[in-house]
Amino acid sequence: MNRTVQKSLFFIVKSVRTSPSNFAAWRGLSTTPDPHTKVCIVGGGPAGFYTAQHIIKGRPDVQVDVYERLPVPFGLVRFGVAPDHPEVKNVINTFTQTAQHERCRFLGNVNVGKDVSVDELRQVYHAVVLSYGAEGNRSLGVPGEHLSGVYSAKDFVGWYNGLPYNRELQPDLSHDTAVILGQGNVAVDVARILLAPLDMLKKTDITQAALDALANSQVRRVLIVGRRGPMQVACTIKELREMVNLPGTQPDMLTDDFHGVNEALKDLPRPRKRLTELMLKALKEQAVKGAHRKWGFRFLRSPLDVLPSADGTRAAAIRLALNKLEGSGDEARAVPTGEVEEVPCGVIISSIGYKSLPIDSAVPFDPRKAIIPNTMGRVQETTGLYCSGWVKRGPTGVIATTMNDSFDTGRVLLQDLDSGAIDLSEARLGAQGIAPLLEKRGVRPVSFSDWEKISGEEVRRGEAQGKPREKMLDVQEMLSVAWS
Repeated sequence: MNRTVQKSLFFIVKSVRTSPSNFAAWRGLSTTPDPHTKVCIVGGGPAGFYTAQHIIKGRPDVQVDVYERLPVPFGLVRFGVAPDHPEVKNVINTFTQTAQHERCRFLGNVNVGKDVSVDELRQVYHAVVLSYGAEGNRSLGVPGEHLSGVYSAKDFVGWYNGLPYNRELQPDLSHDTAVILGQGNVAVDVARILLAPLDMLKKTDITQAALDALANSQVRRVLIVGRRGPMQVACTIKELREMVNLPGTQPDMLTDDFHGVNEALKDLPRPRKRLTELMLKALKEQAVKGAHRKWGFRFLRSPLDVLPSADGTRAAAIRLALNKLEGSGDEARAVPTGEVEEVPCGVIISSIGYKSLPIDSAVPFDPRKAIIPNTMGRVQETTGLYCSGWVKRGPTGVIATTMNDSFDTGRVLLQDLDSGAIDLSEARLGAQGIAPLLEKRGVRPVSFSDWEKISGEEVRRGEAQGKPREKMLDVQEMLSVAWS
């Protein structure tokens, strides 16, 4: 054994023996390399856990370590799924089973790319899978988008779902009209949260700060704007049905936006036909309800610029280009007609997509597509480096899409282990090689049992308010509870 390895193992043994409260995630590590194949996954969200699940089931000799930047696992299931969709979050039970498997280890509070480099991981693991998602925002690219009152849907969703990075957002909801740019499921989720009765939200795990802000909200009208037409709308029928049936609200559509849609219905695929029929039904019935809160799609419109208030400090309106469609179906393109319209609004939320960011200069990255260039999950021009989830394919699809995508990456990795494409002749230290680096850098990991302390405290606080849980918003508070 070389001196570097001996020194590393000495650090581990010394830490465990003399500081039992420190680095709890490393307790029980052997002082010699074990025979397991070592695989590291970067990112503790759906892609990471699904990839881990497939690898662990695929080979009995693989140890999988899942690194996560936050002290808490589950990524977008915790911070992206709407609070009034608890059934979607049930997948956490599956992830928990994976995390508690004897050959899986969760290591939270470790920021790969900052606390430890990808190259350092590759030196001590046989394979590394990058599954860190998409934390960036796609820019609107229009004048005024940086004015106060303009928010990204990613940040807005993170705010009401308790993502620590968004806890200070404090959106100004003192305006009558909100405009959401984009018509996917996230856009519809945001619209629903803005208009939902408080009694509905009080029973969810939405943060108390968000509840308080929504209780004082003056938003009474939400317009969901898309550049193409009704037959290209990106949300699913489930989300649309929830909007149509949202208590205390009524649709606010424009008849002209649906010109020619009835005639085209018969040629639509069944899922698209049902979705379109539901919109037409909402259009027909909208005048009947008489509710004081309204929502509606606005089709064939693209943002041109955000117009400032008189003092120039915040958004007061948005100018939209009116479009026409060239082509048909999903291939139809929006083309400007030259006409424009202005919509007064004090809240503008951009829901045009997330994007992945580079994690480390040593990892190839395609800035145009905002993904890691790969072939079936194998990172191009490398060996033993893989990717899964949004950073592999882009931020599209639902959790089931990510599951299939991650299983595919896991399958490819297992094939490479079986074929000898990954060299297994040399034992790797895995977590044993990373522990002394993190200790030296003052980084203390959070284990899954540490996370369960955080979760238990959140549930306790939630029960006191009649909620499933009250999420902690501060990382330091999380760490304090985890290590208590």
